[in-house]
Formats: sequence, structure tokens, C-alpha cells
Amino acid sequence: MSAAADTAATISEDEALALFYQRNLDLIAARYNIEDAQAQEIIAAAIPNPTIGVQVMGLTGKAGYNSSALGCRQTPGYECGPGQTYSFSQLIETAGKRGLRMESSAIGSQAAESDFRNAVRVFSNMVRDAYYGLLLAQKQRRLARELVSHYQEAVRSNRLRLQAGDIAEAEFLRIDMEALKAQSDLDNAEAAVEQAQANLAVTLNWPDKSMQFEAREQWPQLKDIGQNSARESLIDKALSLRPDLRADRQRADQADKELELARRLNYPDVTVTGGYTHDPGNTNLNSSFVGVSVPVPLFYQHQGEIGQAAVNHNKTRLAAEATELAVRNDVVGALAAWKSADKVVQRFESELLDHARKVRDRAELAYRKGASGVLEFIDAQRSYKAAMLDYDAAAINRINAYYDLAKSLGIEPNGELTPDEGYSHENRR
Repeated sequence: MSAAADTAATISEDEALALFYQRNLDLIAARYNIEDAQAQEIIAAAIPNPTIGVQVMGLTGKAGYNSSALGCRQTPGYECGPGQTYSFSQLIETAGKRGLRMESSAIGSQAAESDFRNAVRVFSNMVRDAYYGLLLAQKQRRLARELVSHYQEAVRSNRLRLQAGDIAEAEFLRIDMEALKAQSDLDNAEAAVEQAQANLAVTLNWPDKSMQFEAREQWPQLKDIGQNSARESLIDKALSLRPDLRADRQRADQADKELELARRLNYPDVTVTGGYTHDPGNTNLNSSFVGVSVPVPLFYQHQGEIGQAAVNHNKTRLAAEATELAVRNDVVGALAAWKSADKVVQRFESELLDHARKVRDRAELAYRKGASGVLEFIDAQRSYKAAMLDYDAAAINRINAYYDLAKSLGIEPNGELTPDEGYSHENRR
């Protein structure tokens, strides 16, 4: 046994997922996308700032020189000084454009949250694939150790029989060769475990002691996620739950708002201006003014913005339809894979495993008693090894098929681990 195995840190599936949620760079990036969308909401809701202006008139020459205005001293050679104008202007958006921007950005935030949940859905299964890949490698290593132990015992007993003259040297050499092959298989199994540990470590962003992680030898509890329901029922469930489809539909709704906003750009915004003027050199010393300015869409009516928004609207609708087709295909494929994998495991557990063990044990007993030859013994060991390898692979395949079905439905069986708490659009309001 390796030194790493002596200091192994056992980790459960839930613990691996918790580490992943804390450390995975893709999920961290998805969280930033939510924060970016929230910032866009603030920008969209912003009211244009007013403009304050100050003008000073008559800075050159002699301002108001010898003016008879009331604001000037009636003294020959006296300068009245410059005039001042103070103005205030405010842009007023019309046709509900600000409201449309707010609605569009709010839908964009919801789509970002759906993207985050979809990232969790996809990446969680990536973690599980790596985790159960490690568990499969561990089980294959354990089987290799068991076979090495069996062959070592057979070699010891056959060496005594050889020394006693009960068996031929060729028979002993056959057993010894199989023992060496079993040891080679164990070496390969040890290497496979290390490779699986590295795969899991990369997925988890290489936490401390990751090369000492060992998957807990415990099958997960398979909850009822509808795996026994009718196909059409599962498809309907997926269409209502899948976050990727929800995100595409939300972006299509956002494109609707953006198209309407582009059309309303032809309704000009109004700028209202008011001010006060104090001019000592003018007949009217103090005066005020109010004005309104409106851009006239004479030469350009925002055809480019409207056309661009219309294209984006059509593209997002097509993307949502394509995702819906993909969801249907995912459910059908995942359900078929689950049913097949489940039947294979049930067949192993009901008959094949028990038969393989009995054949192996009886062949060993018969060989020890001299009732069978070495070839029968070796064949029984190989058959047992093949059956156990196939069973372990089938069991892991069944677990992966279960989680793939859950992923296709948009369901997280361990929902309490999903790290989207606090990013809900509704919770932020």
C-alpha cells in the first residue's frame, strides 16, 4: 500500500460538491455575470442628470460704458460691468423609454440568474463524474488487491505441494505467472487511482491534500426524480424546469422589450430649460426665461437600431426553440440510458454476482483438494475478475445515468447544496 493511501482523506459526494461550489472558477465567473446584470439595472433606472449653466457677458472692452440703463450709475465714464446668466436644463424622456429599459434590464438579470443555475446544473455533474470515476478506480484497485491476495496464497500452497512432489513444476509456474500478472494489474490500478485523484483535483481547483482524496465507498441514495414516470410527463417537467431553456426564453422576452424600445426612439425626448439673467447694462436689469427644445427626426428615424433589434429578436426566439428541441432530446436519451443501466445492475445483483463468487470459491476448493486442474482454477479467477469489473462499471454507470437524468430534467437531487441562495432576483427586491 502506498504512503498516500496511509494518509488518505475520505471525501463524500456532498463534500466534493461543496468544495466545488466554493472554488470553481467558472461558477465564480457566473456570479460576476449576475452582479454585472444587477449593475445594468441601476444604469437603466437612472434619470438623466440636470445641467446647470453660468454665462458671463461683456468680458471684453468696456461693458456697459456710459450706459443709461437703470442698473448703471449715471456717472460719465462709468462701466456697468458684465452681465450674468444662470440656466437650468433637464432632459425628459418620453414614450416610456426609461420604463422599457428598466423592464429589459430586469429580465436580463433574471436571465443571468438562470445562467448561473444552469452552470451549477452542468458543472455539478462534471464533479460527480470525476468523483465516481475515482470511486470506480478505488473499487478496481480493491479487486486487484483481492486477486493478488488469492494468488499469493495459491503460490504459497503450491510451492509446498511442489516441494512435496504433488504437482508438476509447469503447474506451479502457471500459478506464479498469474500471480505476477495480478501484481501488474494492481500496479496499474494504483496508477489509475492517482490519475482519478488528479482529475477530481482539477475539477475542484486543486484544494489542499487533493491528491490524498479518496471517495467514500458508499453508494448515493437514489431519490425519486420521476425516473418511473412516462416519457411525455418527464419532457413536460424538463420544459418547465430547465434553467438553460428559461434563460433563452427570458432573453427572447428581453429582445421584445429592446425592439419596442428601438421603435420608441422615434418619439423625441424633450429638454426643458429655465434661467435668470442679471445684466446691469441692459434696460431690463433682471429677467428670466423658459424654453423647450425637441430634436426633429427629419433625416434619420433610427432604422438601424430598429433593424438590429428586430434581428436580435428573431435570433433569440430561434435560440429558445433550438434549446427546447435539445431539452426534449436530452430527456429521451437520459431516460433510455437510465432504464438500461438500472436493468444491468439489477441483473448483476440478482444473479450474476452470486454465480461468479460461487464458481470462483468452488474452483478454489476443488483445486486445493486436487479435484481440478490449474487451468480450471485460473479460468474461474479470470471469470470472477471480469464479472466484478463489469459490475463495478455498471454500478457507476447507473449512478451517472441517474444524475444525467436529473440534469436533463433540470432537477438537483441534493437541492440543499445548490449555491444560488442569495442570488434570486425576487430576494433582492
